[in-house]
Amino acid sequence: MMAKTFELSPGYTISRVIRGGWQLAGGHGAIDRQQAVTDLIATFDAGIFSYDCADIYTGVEEMIGAAQLRLANERGLDVAARMKVHTKLVPDLERLAGISRDYIRGIVDQSLRRLKTERLDLVQFHWWDYSQPRYVDAMGWLNDMRLEGKVRNVGTTNFDTERLGEILAAGVPVVSQQLQYSVLDQRPARSLATLAEKHGLHFLCYGSVAGGFLSERWLGAAEPSAPFENRSLVKYKLIIDDFGGWKLFQSLLAALKAIADRRGVDVATIASAWVLDQPQVAAVIVGARNQAHALANARIMDVALSAQDHAEIGAVIAESPGLEGDVYMLERDRHGRHGSIMHYNLNAGRV
Repeated sequence: MMAKTFELSPGYTISRVIRGGWQLAGGHGAIDRQQAVTDLIATFDAGIFSYDCADIYTGVEEMIGAAQLRLANERGLDVAARMKVHTKLVPDLERLAGISRDYIRGIVDQSLRRLKTERLDLVQFHWWDYSQPRYVDAMGWLNDMRLEGKVRNVGTTNFDTERLGEILAAGVPVVSQQLQYSVLDQRPARSLATLAEKHGLHFLCYGSVAGGFLSERWLGAAEPSAPFENRSLVKYKLIIDDFGGWKLFQSLLAALKAIADRRGVDVATIASAWVLDQPQVAAVIVGARNQAHALANARIMDVALSAQDHAEIGAVIAESPGLEGDVYMLERDRHGRHGSIMHYNLNAGRV
């Protein structure tokens, strides 16, 4: 059985499954705020005490803040303090050229207010366009806020090897990078994993279940076409296409299902457990629409894959050409298939 916790930085421990927040931000159906807060607490009770949100996830920081406050009121401050909350700082594309210390401070202060806390556990920084070169400056300003005590840890989101190397060379103590990693997408295993090992930083991985595509629902199903029912399916169908197409995806699902049946779990659990076994991976970030999903997600931490399991999955992955380039390269092309579906200015009018 694998460890259920991970020390991300000295004295800072997270659960190896992190409750994702993107599915609560819109584009995945209507949200009952009160029920969502109850579900967030059920996640905590299931053993998943780490949460992921972002400044651009509408209403999610507030919901997690409300869940933590409710825990404090009902069970005491010591219990609520066990909840670890990771947010992201995503400057708008249109603001990158004129990014300033005050802009960075404004977003951090906004997250502090929404989460009803005096210090953010982890702030993960994203940058849309490398032709705007001030991401190192911005990370330095964010680190200043760590030194002030408003932020405990700083991380990055979706940086490639070259640019993350620049940030590290500038002396910013990055503890983690959030990125996409799955049986469909192994881009992080290339040069970025080597850099991360050298500097002692770890990966927090989204996309391990490909927005729900990595599930029994899609095994034997006909290839779907647009329109899709939510934004996650739009995004991850493109990943399946680049992995090798629907036929190869079906072979992968069949391999995952055989392993899942042997272990009495589901396909999504096996897919996420595979990611947790990869070098430099600290945790997987998995969304949940209800309490049942939260309980299922907790089972990921109970699975220890064997060498045979990995060989069976690896045999299918070996047939894939692999996604092109470094981490987030495809998504960073705003005119390409992946980048054209992104929303680039979601902080406009907020800070």
